[in-house]
Amino acid sequence: MIFKPYEVTYSPFRSFTRQEWSMLEDHPQFPIAGIDLTRLQALNEPLTMEEVEMIYIPLIRLLQIHITHYRNLHHEREDFFRNPSQTIPYIIGIAGSVAVGKSTTARVLQKLLSMLPEKPKVELITTDGFLYPNAELERRGILNKKGFPESYDAKSLLAFLAGVKSGKELLEAPVYSHLYYDIIPGKTQLITKPDILIVEGVNVLQVSLDRKPRRRVFVSDFFDFSIFVDAAEKDIRQWYLERFKTLQKTAFTDPNSYFHKYASYSDEELLRFANEVWEEINLPNLERNILPTRFRADLILEKSEHHCVRGVRIRKI
Repeated sequence: MIFKPYEVTYSPFRSFTRQEWSMLEDHPQFPIAGIDLTRLQALNEPLTMEEVEMIYIPLIRLLQIHITHYRNLHHEREDFFRNPSQTIPYIIGIAGSVAVGKSTTARVLQKLLSMLPEKPKVELITTDGFLYPNAELERRGILNKKGFPESYDAKSLLAFLAGVKSGKELLEAPVYSHLYYDIIPGKTQLITKPDILIVEGVNVLQVSLDRKPRRRVFVSDFFDFSIFVDAAEKDIRQWYLERFKTLQKTAFTDPNSYFHKYASYSDEELLRFANEVWEEINLPNLERNILPTRFRADLILEKSEHHCVRGVRIRKI
């Protein structure tokens, strides 16, 4: 049968089913049996050894290929310039909705990448630390838009990433507390000469965090590889509601928690409130700001309703 040009569907991505992805060759050999998965998974984000073997091990092999070529390019350029300099950290960006499983993906990658034969130093930061403090959000009248592009201190985040890519030996990142729902004054995360830096956040693939027309440098400009964790909106909503119910019985019971007053809510009251937050904040942010960046990623992890990855898309090169 002869296909006419208009009958062919083209895509900038190669697509793999879960099974196809797991069968890719040259998987690195890790002693994964000794990994404590409970230290890697986030709240209500199940993680199994099968998921690690079928999804993350092939992903690590792919990243290993990219990182090796990055290092080789560095050495070849230094030979060309005849002026040796230090290797600049390789930055991996991870994006996706609230409650989709970004933090689990980030921690798994951090752990497995650190187990590569060369034992690289792998650091992980979240962009939550670059949110404006609540007092500033209130001053701007956008506390109810926390997580939206305008709620981030884009200047500080870009300066931090520029420092990483400039080869600075010591950098400090602000620290965010989910317990207090705010930046912790005076507390910072020290980043010292990592080989690989993972940056995780909902908005990291957007072309602007503050939407000021004059800004021409974006967070994603500093990434060497980017991943988008994707799922159906109905599944993400369900995961968000389930996490909220779990938090009511755990973190919310702490008198110091920003959400302590919700610990005494009935199940009906809690679900009503959680659904309102989803409808008024998280869903609009997902639809307007996060989902439109999905196809800017180098790789997309497509999750099923059970939180496991059902398919992978990888950008062609």
